[in-house]
Amino acid sequence: MSNLVKRKVRDRQFKRRPLGLLLVVLAWSLAMGWLLALASNVQGATPTSQVGTVDVVPAQYKLGQELYVENCSTCHIPIPPEVLPSQTWKSLLEDSQHYGAQLQPLIDPPRVLVWRYLQTFSRPQRKDEETPYRVNNSRYFKALHPKVKLQRPVQINSCVSCHPSAADFNFRQLSPEMENSP
Repeated sequence: MSNLVKRKVRDRQFKRRPLGLLLVVLAWSLAMGWLLALASNVQGATPTSQVGTVDVVPAQYKLGQELYVENCSTCHIPIPPEVLPSQTWKSLLEDSQHYGAQLQPLIDPPRVLVWRYLQTFSRPQRKDEETPYRVNNSRYFKALHPKVKLQRPVQINSCVSCHPSAADFNFRQLSPEMENSP
């Protein structure tokens, strides 16, 4: 066989190897990406019926959520952090006066755990807006409840009229009348 033929055969083999290697790397990357997506999918790990709040709560915030619910539910239905901005929650945690009642303030480390949970799941406040201390004054509450005629005054325990499992911190479940409304 001439050197020219040998070189052509060798060149073809060399060209096929990178293409095969590229296909192997691509298949490996796709498989690893798919496996990582399955392993890190928080929503897939928690059935919607067991979520309770609006957002899925990862394990590192669960204790903060439990402490929040435990402390607030002694007087009223705790509301999801999503309905008030972070600044409201920060003020509520720092002040021992709570809507006319004198509270025993949380101390660290439980206060830090509750704050991390509330800060993570609450919304930012615009610089030009006042801090809402009432749920019905929150633009987030209004955005989450479009076209809902609210009773005046809005009472924190009135959430149960639309969210029958609100006492269990489940705001996903709606009353049958609300599910059938347009």
